Amino acid sequence: MMTWLDKLHAILRRDLLIAARHRTGFAVTAVGLLTQLAAFYFLSRAIGPGFRPGGVGYFPFLLVGTGVYTFFVMSTQAFLSTVRDAQQTGTMEVLMTTSTQPAELVVLSSVSAFAGNFADMVIYLLAGVALFRAQIHANLLSCTAVLVLALAIALALGIAAATLQITFQKGSALVWLLGSGVWFLSGTMFPVDVLPRPLVVLARMIPLTHAVEGMRMALLQGYSVGSMAPTLGILAGFGVVLLPLALWALAGSLRRARKNGTLSFY
Repeated sequence: MMTWLDKLHAILRRDLLIAARHRTGFAVTAVGLLTQLAAFYFLSRAIGPGFRPGGVGYFPFLLVGTGVYTFFVMSTQAFLSTVRDAQQTGTMEVLMTTSTQPAELVVLSSVSAFAGNFADMVIYLLAGVALFRAQIHANLLSCTAVLVLALAIALALGIAAATLQITFQKGSALVWLLGSGVWFLSGTMFPVDVLPRPLVVLARMIPLTHAVEGMRMALLQGYSVGSMAPTLGILAGFGVVLLPLALWALAGSLRRARKNGTLSFY
């Protein structure tokens, strides 16, 4: 365990030093964040206060939906970028010869970007509350429970993207799917229940839908853990199934790629 933590500390320190050398990136990110928040704020004002999906204001509804959705997409992209960059620079095969298990190495190499995306989501939500006065009624225990389960699911999706990239060189397909169809079905911009019944059934099969709904219930409506038991149970079920399955698939794809000599194919 200490060896794993030492490796994690070394990778986080390396990536933090790299990020510190590119300070303009923080300013660009901040401007983009504020612009997006302003756009959603004025969109909610244009629609008017009469539209209250789930009994909450439309701006807080958008704030949580877009924040959680962006975190999932960018976290998946982070794992894909880690693998693809290693393939394109020719370091993939070299990294696989170290004493660290290949699957563990991929996960560790992506942790910094994953943590950065999580921090971006938190800052995004806090900025919406502080600068645009989004009304929240947070239950901290419920928020923590949803966050932990959502992190496990986001981690599984990121690992799945890395697996697809190593096996088929098509990890971008999962990112495209998240960026095109899933946002429409996950309730990011509007309540899922307004969709036709077949699409509602399909939406309920997507873990992101329950992560978005769970965060709205915990952050905007102050639901207790007990009141959110069904939603938390669904999220836990997705996490328990998807995360071990994704890790198993990643380990298997790396073994096959090493055996076939396709680790650097992209």
